[in-house]
Amino acid sequence: MAKLFFNYSTMNAGKSTLLLQASHNYREHGMETYLLSASVDNRAGTGRIASRIGITAEADIFGPDDDLFAMIDNRQKRGSIACIFVDEAQFLSHAQVWQLARVVDDLGLPVLCYGLRVDFRGELFPGSATLLALADEMREVRTICHCGRKATMVIRQDENGHAITEGAQVQIGGNETYVSLCRRHWREAVGDIEPGGT
Repeated sequence: MAKLFFNYSTMNAGKSTLLLQASHNYREHGMETYLLSASVDNRAGTGRIASRIGITAEADIFGPDDDLFAMIDNRQKRGSIACIFVDEAQFLSHAQVWQLARVVDDLGLPVLCYGLRVDFRGELFPGSATLLALADEMREVRTICHCGRKATMVIRQDENGHAITEGAQVQIGGNETYVSLCRRHWREAVGDIEPGGT
């Protein structure tokens, strides 16, 4: 039975690596997959999903106004696919998550989404919020804070390594821009508590 999955975490947890590995497993068994990634994230080049450990794959890109149900339906008509993988799922719109739910329900295809849960301000991305509401299964991809605790938050930092607490929700970047932290150290970084305080 097809399901809508949401695999979420903070930055640098290995979400893209897991996506690429899962897609490889399908293809190794002779089953085609369809990979999608947000057009706004072109760090690896347009139409590419890349992991920090060096593996990459080509993907179709989606923008905020694209109809993902239509894209996937058209792709399916050109040749059978066994599974859809969506990278950078936090950038999906509310409507696009519903379109992916329709892919599962009406086309009978599993859809695995990988993305961030919260932004640098500790707020849900719209796509993530809708996935949390609609996904049949959710899985947390874990990573750790510098203290060894589970990282659940992320800060955006300036060129001097100081936490930025205001700005646009979306700013594409990697290790030079974002740091994953536990909630306590995120609060410390954004000035909610004094270092070492309670």
